[in-house]
Amino acid sequence: MSNRRILSLWFPRLSAERLLRRDPHLDAHPFAVVRDSGQMQVLSSLSLKASQAGLTPGQPLRDAHAMCATLLTRLQNPHREAAFLGVLHRWAGKFSPWVAQQDGDGLVIDLTGCAHLFGGEAGLVDQVRRDCADLGLTVRLGLADTLGAAWALARFSAQDPGHHRSGDAIEQEARATRAKAGKRRHWERGGPLPGLPSRPAASGEIAAPGKAHSALSPLPVAALRLPDDTVEALTRLGLRRIGDLLGQPRAGLARRFGTGLVLRLDQAIGSAPEPVSPAAPPDRFATRLSLPDPIGLEDDLRAGVDKMLAPLCARLAQKGVGARTLRLEVYRTDQTMQWVTVSLARPSDTPDRLRPLLAMKLSEIDAGFGIDMLRLEAVRHEPLHARTRTGHLEAGAAVAARLAQNTALDDLIGRLGARIGLEAITRRHPGASHLPEKSSQTLAAAWSDPAGDWPAPPAPRPLLLWPPEPVQAPDHPAPPDTFRWRGRDFTLRGAQGPERIAPEWWLDDPDWRSGQRDYWRVDTDRGDRLWLYYAHGAALSSGWFCHGAFA
Repeated sequence: MSNRRILSLWFPRLSAERLLRRDPHLDAHPFAVVRDSGQMQVLSSLSLKASQAGLTPGQPLRDAHAMCATLLTRLQNPHREAAFLGVLHRWAGKFSPWVAQQDGDGLVIDLTGCAHLFGGEAGLVDQVRRDCADLGLTVRLGLADTLGAAWALARFSAQDPGHHRSGDAIEQEARATRAKAGKRRHWERGGPLPGLPSRPAASGEIAAPGKAHSALSPLPVAALRLPDDTVEALTRLGLRRIGDLLGQPRAGLARRFGTGLVLRLDQAIGSAPEPVSPAAPPDRFATRLSLPDPIGLEDDLRAGVDKMLAPLCARLAQKGVGARTLRLEVYRTDQTMQWVTVSLARPSDTPDRLRPLLAMKLSEIDAGFGIDMLRLEAVRHEPLHARTRTGHLEAGAAVAARLAQNTALDDLIGRLGARIGLEAITRRHPGASHLPEKSSQTLAAAWSDPAGDWPAPPAPRPLLLWPPEPVQAPDHPAPPDTFRWRGRDFTLRGAQGPERIAPEWWLDDPDWRSGQRDYWRVDTDRGDRLWLYYAHGAALSSGWFCHGAFA
């Protein structure tokens, strides 16, 4: 007998009830969540009223509107639904630390050694149902020794396996066949066994320890998590219930339907192991301050932020991470909320570095009729690497000065970013290319380190670069005595070069299909010092072009 106890939670209306929690007015009419499927939209999740109206998941939206004219719909948002399931994941941690998400709309909890903390399994199940009712969620659950059995009980314990055996539709058969079929015992045609009542519908099922075999027997074969084609083939042969498979030879089942059917069957009854692989919920760093009386002054907000920063930074330091983006949420007395965000150039867990950035945003907050709660959350955080200073006194002082200098630059970038946005602050870095237009790259200052030593080019480069512009001059590699560019005539006073630059042969760059270029630094009679090149025309016509200008 297995000592494991697995609880499977299934939220069949998760998508719809998530939106109903946000907007209760949607529940005044039948409500459904729709998703795109090819060239049409189908129902993916239904409210209780929509189900009572006869609608079903997977039904085309046009058919649903024909059946229920008052149907309200919203488009599915998988990212929000995944985030909501993550919230339920954290809630389920109150029952056991071993929690995993399942199928995108369910949770599986390993309750081994935890049920006695809630008054036994029955008390724990009642607590789960009460919590879900308070959250406005519909839940179906299954509790058994194995993951497969718990999953099956949660999703199929309230369903009738149906009557699809050949011979059940007697009115479609011949007269002689109908006479023989009428004499068959009812249980052979898919009904309950003699002397046993039909299975009542329930929101969940608990299989006693060691009783997974008997709990699974009345369930349909689809409860084994089999592919649809396998379920259809089994149903066509009259094997509609799991109990019909338990008495069959395993070798014949594996030969006819593959080893997957036998594996799922063994996992459900506990003959084959199926561990629960929990994924720890992501770390969330947030602190909240509930106020006894509403506030509205900026000084009061600043005092509240100071009170929340210390515990938040302590939690960040405990986990070895630093805040990269902070969000301050203010909840007003009229049930509305406003938030402001600030970002840092480098992650930090020091309150003194976070406080000035938040103080710059307090003036943007509208207190309205008063603020009764504050919440501060590090919505983005990154690991911090501890530094140990070793060496002589002078070396330690130099390292400290260097670290202080870097911190001052990061703080400056953070303050500027709070005003104009961190994306607007950039720095130049050398590029890994010998081509002039690719020799440097622009990076965001907040997400890059200062550039080191720039590699020296083989020849001076112009201060300004622009896309090559054609120059009217004789088609000859030697610098022209006179040429015309941008509608003006120029006379050559001096030239230095050439500097030959070849294209990157391993890349197909349309701008370099002209082949090799000979660059010249030319002085003109108008005082301009231009950067001209002659294209030898490997794939395009040759000629002279202007690529930039020196200071």
